[in-house]
Amino acid sequence: MPVERGATARSLLRRSRSFIIAPAVAFAMVHSNWDDWFVRDEIEGADVEGMTLWYLGCNGFVVRTPETTLYIDPYFGNGDPPRLVRMIPVPLDPADATLCDAVLVTHEHVDHMHEPSYWPLVDDLGADVYASETCYSDPDYEQAHEIPDDQRHVVEPGDEIVLGDLTVHVRGGNDPDAEGEVTFVFEHESGTYFNSGDSRPASVFESIGEEFDIDVGSLTVGSTGRIRYPEEGETIVETWYSDENDVVELANALELDRLLPVHWDMWKGVGLTSTAIHEHARSFEYPRTIDPVQIGDRIDVGEPGIVPPGALRE
Repeated sequence: MPVERGATARSLLRRSRSFIIAPAVAFAMVHSNWDDWFVRDEIEGADVEGMTLWYLGCNGFVVRTPETTLYIDPYFGNGDPPRLVRMIPVPLDPADATLCDAVLVTHEHVDHMHEPSYWPLVDDLGADVYASETCYSDPDYEQAHEIPDDQRHVVEPGDEIVLGDLTVHVRGGNDPDAEGEVTFVFEHESGTYFNSGDSRPASVFESIGEEFDIDVGSLTVGSTGRIRYPEEGETIVETWYSDENDVVELANALELDRLLPVHWDMWKGVGLTSTAIHEHARSFEYPRTIDPVQIGDRIDVGEPGIVPPGALRE
């Protein structure tokens, strides 16, 4: 449940103790550590045949098919050191993107609904936004712009969205620290992909596993850790994500063929080594395969393994 400057106090106030958050700063700019190489050559320069994913860090992905390009939970912010310390590079500046049909958001937290990360996609490229009502009415990051009505879509569990050659099913989630959590199932003729947001185990995932034959699922995972809140003079033990056992429980409920553990390397103090999940999963039926993705990795939903960067395939 990270909160950075520019965020409201709401998510911290949920914790039964009060904190004072620094006032919102001016609209932040994104600075890519990789210049425009990743978005230009790897994502938009790829010749895709089926559903293809690129991991952006946190819970973020680009989903591309021959007809459609979607961004899920894009977050290209720097965090708020020393409280919220980003441990991985910022892979792209959304202002450099030229392809985006829609942005889909799982919930209102700052590293999922982050205006500097999605606004260029909306303003420059005309992308639609699909998110729960809470993401619009009460986001953690204070918004500087209004998304135009014809690009702003409120979703709730049970909705079905057709975007080009992709069908997106909206289902429920379970992030105890969020008010507007949804999950997404992406169906294409080449396969099915599930994005959990920051959900932890709940009965809803058994229903999703029964409804869909999921080829690839990304699930957030992390550790319990101590986070310093310098403005409040407190250090708090936080659990923001599923741990290794939780993520295996989720994978079995969903009957995942392939698991992509995500978010594990993002924030200092609550990370873990994703390869440790193999030991926890060893005696269970699911997942069949664990692909320990890192930021910038490509996954072809209909094919096994992680696809190396284009320069390494030449």
